[in-house]
Amino acid sequence: MSAIKKLTTLLLLFSSFTAASCKKESGGSTAGTAPTNLLVNAVVSADGSGNVSFTATATNAVSFDYEFGDGSIATGTNGSSNNRYTLAGTNTYSVKVTAKGNTGLTTTKTIGVTVTVTAGTPTLIWSDEFNTDGLPDPAKWGYDLGAGGWGNNEAEYYTSRSANAVVINGVLKITAIKELAPDNVSAYTSARLLTKDKFAFKYGKVEIRAKLPAGGGTWPALWMLGSDVSTTGWPGCGEIDIMEHLGNDLNKIYGTLHYPGHSGGNADGGNRTITNATTEFHIYSLEWTVAAIKISVDGQLIHTVANSASIPFNHNFFLIANVAMGGGFGGAIDPAFTSASMEVDYIRVYQ
Repeated sequence: MSAIKKLTTLLLLFSSFTAASCKKESGGSTAGTAPTNLLVNAVVSADGSGNVSFTATATNAVSFDYEFGDGSIATGTNGSSNNRYTLAGTNTYSVKVTAKGNTGLTTTKTIGVTVTVTAGTPTLIWSDEFNTDGLPDPAKWGYDLGAGGWGNNEAEYYTSRSANAVVINGVLKITAIKELAPDNVSAYTSARLLTKDKFAFKYGKVEIRAKLPAGGGTWPALWMLGSDVSTTGWPGCGEIDIMEHLGNDLNKIYGTLHYPGHSGGNADGGNRTITNATTEFHIYSLEWTVAAIKISVDGQLIHTVANSASIPFNHNFFLIANVAMGGGFGGAIDPAFTSASMEVDYIRVYQ
């Protein structure tokens, strides 16, 4: 090979190596870019309901976090969100929106939103009056099924049978029965009904008229869980126990909140003793706002907790009704127990 051809070949190889090296260096850059051009728009409902629709857009954003200024928060990928302000009168809220990029870099923007809420009679937004005989309305209720203690070492097996949950003569009857369960292990059956994926709400008033079961070891409950329980888990999702009662401690009604730092035996709750809890109907209620959570029986306060953005009670919750047997809270089951029912006349939710 001539000297000229050798020189030409070497130059071509050097040029190819240099180009490949430059290309690799350029393509390997991992520098991130924070979202830019963040714009936030708020549309306030003029009907005095307190509803506000928000829309946020930004270049290079993959998600948006909202802090609505009333303790409520929300996260979404498309930038759209809604919030309902409940404080009566005309108030201005500082709303903070954070746009997040795919590398973790963020951009924030804060806007002021003035909202007028007209105080008035609460509106019924959901109810079950239990006036149609048969299985509970499947459009409103689903079931938790099976055994395993449900985290409390309970002794029952939950079914969807009419023997354990049925509407008859204008009431829902959830019945715990001493019998060999379908798993051929559990010695009791019962039912746990819930509105998960069918109905959930944020803030309002819940009113439940119910008569409770008697018998040592019975543990009826009317309560709520945060709708994000499947992703956040418990107690991060929050739990509101509107009513719990123990057959081993008749007539003492418990009202309790569970959340991080206050769960299980360290829950945030109180109790009130009434009369005839198992022989007469009583009204168990919840008043839930951005400012406070109040649990009562027959209009008498059981427990109240100041609400804030630091506890998980500013998002949607769903309803649950069940009768458990035994467990860490229900206690020893009377050997003579055969069956007992919680009867629910109605459940009403107002906003």
